[in-house]
Amino acid sequence: MTSTPAHFRFWPPHLSRELRAPETNLVENLRVNAMRYPNKAAVVFFDAVLTYGELARQVDSMAAYLQSLGLAKGDRVLLLMQNSPQWVVAHFAILRANAVVVPVNPMNRAHELSHYICDAQAAFAVVSADLAGFLAKADFSLQPDEQLRHVVVAHIGEVLDATSDGFAAEVPTAWVPWLSDVIDPPQWAQAGHHSWAQAIHYEGLPQALTAGPSDLAVLPYTSGTTGLPKGCMHTHASVMHNAVASSYWGNSTAEVVSLIVVPMFHITGMVSGMHAAVFGGATMVVMPRWNRDLAGRMISKWRVTHWTNIPTMIMDLLASPNMSSYDLSSLKYIGGGGAAMPQAVAQRLFDEFGLRFAEGYGLTETAAPSHSNPPLATKQQCLGVPFIGVRSMVVDPETLLPLPQGEAGEIVINGPMVFQGYWRCPQATADAFVEIEGVRYFRSGDLGRMDEDGYYFMTDRLKRMINASGFKVWPAEVEALMFKHPSVAEACVIGVPDAYRGENVKVFVVLRAGHSVSEQDLLSWCHEEMAVYKAPRLLEFLDELPKSGSGKVMWRALQEQAKEDAKSGAAAT
Repeated sequence: MTSTPAHFRFWPPHLSRELRAPETNLVENLRVNAMRYPNKAAVVFFDAVLTYGELARQVDSMAAYLQSLGLAKGDRVLLLMQNSPQWVVAHFAILRANAVVVPVNPMNRAHELSHYICDAQAAFAVVSADLAGFLAKADFSLQPDEQLRHVVVAHIGEVLDATSDGFAAEVPTAWVPWLSDVIDPPQWAQAGHHSWAQAIHYEGLPQALTAGPSDLAVLPYTSGTTGLPKGCMHTHASVMHNAVASSYWGNSTAEVVSLIVVPMFHITGMVSGMHAAVFGGATMVVMPRWNRDLAGRMISKWRVTHWTNIPTMIMDLLASPNMSSYDLSSLKYIGGGGAAMPQAVAQRLFDEFGLRFAEGYGLTETAAPSHSNPPLATKQQCLGVPFIGVRSMVVDPETLLPLPQGEAGEIVINGPMVFQGYWRCPQATADAFVEIEGVRYFRSGDLGRMDEDGYYFMTDRLKRMINASGFKVWPAEVEALMFKHPSVAEACVIGVPDAYRGENVKVFVVLRAGHSVSEQDLLSWCHEEMAVYKAPRLLEFLDELPKSGSGKVMWRALQEQAKEDAKSGAAAT
């Protein structure tokens, strides 16, 4: 007889342990709530409000417009912009057109973007005007048969009235040019240029909704040890499961007001944020970027009840000199992941506001959470318990045999939210899964242990990965980009401890013979050529990199030395 898992003693009393999610296209969640709540706020953006009825209408118009341009079922569409009402509209419009969303980090630059266009075999893109130049540069670098055919360009600020009192009161001064200036469109290699207004005011009707639960819905990319980002194939069913599960876990209703500042291109912001909110008919208060005082004002003004975030955001908000002027009394649920919440900060949240920070754990491959802390039974600096419908265990990474309670090993995961595999990477897909006692588990690559209550704790990583403020940075990818600089002969990227960000990216560089470049110039080049979270903040020149007898770079030795140096520095202060 199978024993009852220990963590069920702490299970939220209002929840079943399994979940039957709707067997429909994700767009149906929007359609249903547009009928139920046509005049209810779906998206709040500064002082602009988009109702569920308006959202559904714009989605249908844009879907029809994209189809009129030739977008067909299963086609991949790049979506490149910051959090905004347009991001939400475009995402659902692509799904409504029976196509596949390829959400792209807006911090990526041309070298990175060209890979997404080419690998996803995307002929369509929706992009914000401030990022269109980077996309055009990437597009020009490709062969004609790889280039984009149609691009819809939106100005993030076109949903706002820059002359209104609300705009002046809410928009941070530094963001005013970004949100109010009109940017001329770039020249495209061969793609047709289409304005946002053309798309959302199109008068035609979309074709029948034929994409079902088993069809591909989103293709978010995650990097790997090879250095090339890989697309994670998620169906409507896998995303639907975690959207519904996240909604139920947070005890969500149509009265919920959710602050969405975690980027929606990221699986957490997309699924636990946007899709969970739309499933429940909640209101989304959307921030395009992080700003602690804007967050404080938005929570206070819109009476935010739910906020999924990363711990650094909480730390930053609590450190604001204006903190005493913000009213957080409306918050009922607060949680997140990406990095461990410092115990002192978690305790302050509870002591001052009565809020228990519910940490969670998940990956792009698991459509956000695979583990989460029960809201009423949290443990600090803990991944939580297996999420609704999830089976998980700790196994020996070599033998793949289950390990006993308290012993560290690799966390493996099974559940309806697990992805189908890596896009066009059959070998990587095969390597990512293992069958144990007839059940197919995804290998997380993370090392952890399970305590006597069935809660999971992270102990280390099998994969060579850096966690910078919740963003995953894969050294091999950064190293590959470093080699594009004409003066770089060799590069080795490591993570170094940082009290605020968790880890910083550091690169050791060996210059080519006869070449010279300053540390600052090379760091500046990095920030121009790669996403800001990937770009090294620290750089050290070496005459040579340490190597093993077989010629492999001994990155772990550099990593351990950096950790020791950090400890020594902390002790000295």
